Amino acid sequence: MKNIIMLEIPFSFGEVNDVIYPVLLQDEKNLVLIDCGYIGFLPLIEQAIEDKGLDCHRLTHVVITHQDHDHMGALWALKQKYPQVQVVASEVEAPYISGTEKSLRLVQAEQMQELLPEEQKEFGLKFCELLRSVKTVPVDCCVKDGDVLDWCGGCKVIATPGHTPGHLSFSLEEGRTIVAGDAAVLENGRLIVANPQFALDLEQAKQSFQKITESGAQKIYCYHGGLWQTPEETK
Repeated sequence: MKNIIMLEIPFSFGEVNDVIYPVLLQDEKNLVLIDCGYIGFLPLIEQAIEDKGLDCHRLTHVVITHQDHDHMGALWALKQKYPQVQVVASEVEAPYISGTEKSLRLVQAEQMQELLPEEQKEFGLKFCELLRSVKTVPVDCCVKDGDVLDWCGGCKVIATPGHTPGHLSFSLEEGRTIVAGDAAVLENGRLIVANPQFALDLEQAKQSFQKITESGAQKIYCYHGGLWQTPEETK
């Protein structure tokens, strides 16, 4: 039994409707959740997993691809309710996820606050407060580029920095499938660089995007946008 399962979690913030697509990796021994949504999203994550006929009490690991609040916002609540779950992240991102270093996204937001036009400052302040409210969690297992985890017959870690310095993606099925996190997003059927205006290193982000899109993968799971497939796979 080796399954790659995409969750689909629709939500609304005010008048904005959106969807995130966390991924589950399932085999005989492991049930691995890759990224876990915003603050308060644990019930949505639980329901999405239950809708797939699975039990959250079977979760063995949660992978945090990077430190952004939409990927780790629900991590603290998840770890509190399911303490058996091991938190996995890159060596570079671990200090920000665990709280030993200040979130680089918060640093960026605070710096941008000074440059915002007056009519946007209130929103900027609220965004900074949101980032400060994310509860941090110790990382149990640090991984790096090239590591191979025994999930689903072999899950290779791919360093895809740029969006954040230690962003991770994952290659499965001998390279035919990639879970990209925010190394790529799917928009109107096209793969593009995620929010280039907010990439902490845009040149690195472009190189990581190229690494993903030129890998030869037939399926690319994007946290924002869902599943991209080659034409052969969609038949």
